[in-house]
Amino acid sequence: MQSITVTAPGRINLIGEHTDYNNGFVLPAAIQMAATATITKRADDEIHLTAIDLADSLILDSIANLRINEKQWANYIIGVIVQFVKKRKFPTGFNISISSNVPIGAGLSSSAAIECAIAFGLNELFEFGIDTMELAFIAQKAEHDFAGVHCGIMDQFASLFGKKNKVVLLDCQNMEYRYFPLDLGTYQIVLLDTGVKHALASSEYNVRRAECEKGIQIIQQKYPEVASLRDATIDMLNECVDPSSLVYNRCKYVIEEIERTQAAASDLVMNNLIAFGQKMFATHTGLSKLYEVSCPELDILISEVESNENVIGARMMGGGFGGCTINIVKATAVNEFIEQLSTAYQTQTGKQLTPYLVSIEEGAHQS
Repeated sequence: MQSITVTAPGRINLIGEHTDYNNGFVLPAAIQMAATATITKRADDEIHLTAIDLADSLILDSIANLRINEKQWANYIIGVIVQFVKKRKFPTGFNISISSNVPIGAGLSSSAAIECAIAFGLNELFEFGIDTMELAFIAQKAEHDFAGVHCGIMDQFASLFGKKNKVVLLDCQNMEYRYFPLDLGTYQIVLLDTGVKHALASSEYNVRRAECEKGIQIIQQKYPEVASLRDATIDMLNECVDPSSLVYNRCKYVIEEIERTQAAASDLVMNNLIAFGQKMFATHTGLSKLYEVSCPELDILISEVESNENVIGARMMGGGFGGCTINIVKATAVNEFIEQLSTAYQTQTGKQLTPYLVSIEEGAHQS
């Protein structure tokens, strides 16, 4: 029977955090860690799913009656299939075998990698002709409806649109995007996984969204044309919002980060990694002090590298309250860097640090 094997990567985000739901910019890239799916057409209408890494499988006997399954891993796949069913008719059933080396829980979008591998593979195998941007929205909707995570579009977008040695500046207001070169030269991207995920991450995420919306409402009283923080300026904020309030701090961070992300992309055009790295440090300060989504473990890792001459940029990456820091480190000093940070982290927190060296690779493609 006709078969296809596809690969879809996880992602990093170099700068532009908590800007997506404020209609701002993000600067992600696809990485070498990825999910791989083999999809084979069947002679009947059944769907057979296999999770190779979990040594688990599932048979779905009807495409027309798909629903959330008790096997959590299967929902990332079923959710994508359901979105396809709404748009196209499958002529046959199929087998899907999936495996992934994207670490789970490290903030590298392991779920998006799976969703995008399935979406890209089904589209290619059955020649549905759905464009890549629509595939990103299909994968995002699968995460919303079947995994219960109301994520932005960045993760799925980066997994599908990534290019080797390039980052993508995505405008979350209109989905326009531009590629920028990431010539690391003598530097290496190193992620340091704190191994923690504090329980308040999801609830505080919703609180931050509400605080940003409150700031917009206040600014709109004088500037009705401001539809989101993307449209606001620091001058507007200073004029309209009490500078001693939490809402002010939240909005100040976002407005500055939207501007900082665009400036960081320009640094890459000039091949000025030093300036780019300084903006990463500034982002972390904003996330920690103004947006308050950091945590002691993340702050320890950043404070340990701020004066390290081998590190030109670092910040917490992701929603916050745990996960990874992303660091740009001189390649010849990586081993020493990891050893020093692991020791310092263990001493100060009693926890083990997990490092990941990442390279910037292609988005979803046929293997």
